[in-house]
Amino acid sequence: MNEYGTRSGAAPVEERLRAALAARAYAIGPADLRPLSPPAAPVRSRRTRVRRVVVAGMTLAAVAALVFLTLALVTTRDGHPAPTPPARSPHPRTATPSPAPSPATPSPAPSTPTPRAARP
Repeated sequence: MNEYGTRSGAAPVEERLRAALAARAYAIGPADLRPLSPPAAPVRSRRTRVRRVVVAGMTLAAVAALVFLTLALVTTRDGHPAPTPPARSPHPRTATPSPAPSPATPSPAPSTPTPRAARP
């Protein structure tokens, strides 16, 4: 025996709880149990339905906005398709050298510098 007077080393309260639970377990028989029933279909809450409707509405709005923006980019203001720009060469054009040099323009003569005052 231990200091509490029990054999298992548990406190008296724990011993009484174990005994009460064991007695309750032995008191329940097959007649006390409810009969088996097949599981019911899950009940969908209103919250789930509302969420699905909101998600569907947002998806439709996004698709409509995408279609609208695509049409706005493809057509011009008068309703006709925008013309495609002309094709460009993948290589940049280089200037061809001219056979005669261009005449040089005379530049004005530089002015004479004026002496600066000494700084104190």
